[in-house]
Amino acid sequence: MALPSILIFVENQPVPYDRRVWQHATTLQRAGHAVTVISPAARQWTKPHEVLEDVDIRRYSQGIEGEGKLGLIAEYVWSFLCFLWLTLVVAVRGRGFDVIVLCNPPEIYWPIAGFWRLMGKTIVFDHHDLSPEMYTAKFDRDDGAFLAILRWMERLTFAVAHKVISTNESYAEIARGRGRKKPEDVVVVRNAPDPNRFSILPPEPDLRHGASFMVAFLGEIGEQDGVDVLIRSLIRVRQQMGPRAVHCVLMGGGPAFERIRAYAATEEVDDMITFTGRVGNDTISRVLSSADLAVDPNPYTPYADKSTATKIMEYMHFGLPILAFDLTETRRSAGPGAEYVPHGDERAFADTMVALLQDPGRREELGRSGRERLERDIAWRHSRDRLLALFATLGPKVQADSKVENPSRKQA
Repeated sequence: MALPSILIFVENQPVPYDRRVWQHATTLQRAGHAVTVISPAARQWTKPHEVLEDVDIRRYSQGIEGEGKLGLIAEYVWSFLCFLWLTLVVAVRGRGFDVIVLCNPPEIYWPIAGFWRLMGKTIVFDHHDLSPEMYTAKFDRDDGAFLAILRWMERLTFAVAHKVISTNESYAEIARGRGRKKPEDVVVVRNAPDPNRFSILPPEPDLRHGASFMVAFLGEIGEQDGVDVLIRSLIRVRQQMGPRAVHCVLMGGGPAFERIRAYAATEEVDDMITFTGRVGNDTISRVLSSADLAVDPNPYTPYADKSTATKIMEYMHFGLPILAFDLTETRRSAGPGAEYVPHGDERAFADTMVALLQDPGRREELGRSGRERLERDIAWRHSRDRLLALFATLGPKVQADSKVENPSRKQA
């Protein structure tokens, strides 16, 4: 029996830059599925159509990367129209598809998914982010019409999906709770680095720019990601260790990228930082192989507390000691591989950074513990097997086993 063909849609990052989506796509393609991915075009990934590692990629011009509410609305309306058009292109002129995988945010694509469900396709919701909680973290609002709309669209996306892929147990609890999905329809596929894509390399002293220590950050740079906390921490680190002791490499991009660069200049720590922008696996491997310490400065919000940052497992893959705020899913992921700071205590974050840089024994202990935990409990092979087992069972027959539930129905 032929394996189902798969169409994956992601809006907020291009592929192959989105490491989770690309890891899933290539894993499924190698297993024998015919995989197509639709994503925005950005930076060096601008070709409207190309095939990489046998995965068929269709990209649309993003046009605008929204920041405020109106900007986000414009971005999402445009992506909705592009996704609708490109699903038709893939269906008629491309590889076709038996399964559509919707990766959020946002959750506005349920009408398109609903149409294709009526056409006999299987719908999978790959639940990357908690959009209502993300909105609250980004705009510091926990009420209002916009938040109510986000919650409503989330419910409809859960309702239209036959299956849900959750990134961690907190997300799985939400899928079973406010998403009203049956336990057997929710599968946890954690973020974990593919060892075939990240190489542990000899350290490159030039990346330190003459500093004694090198600190690495990897990830998106948005208002809610805490990179401003890292900037303020570097001010205190410089005061305690001197101007040439530490160099920080920030790998990533996002809507707050230029503001963070300007903020670093205003605070006069820009000479301590290399901003790489979004980079590929080769650069990530070079930097993380050379760093002394990896950081996740994401402060506490309900969104951050329940979310798993891919960067944590990637840090662990390279055996790096990690400094982070004490968040539920960060601790579940890193375990004994990180030094945790009480959330909200920026002074403690900076002071702990200094303490770790000055304690090579503690850094070695953390790095070793994190690497051992990754290999033992959360390596990609564990999630890969669950991913492949899920998609091997999907196809038209799922239609008979799952009905769209009314999202307004009260739970029993």
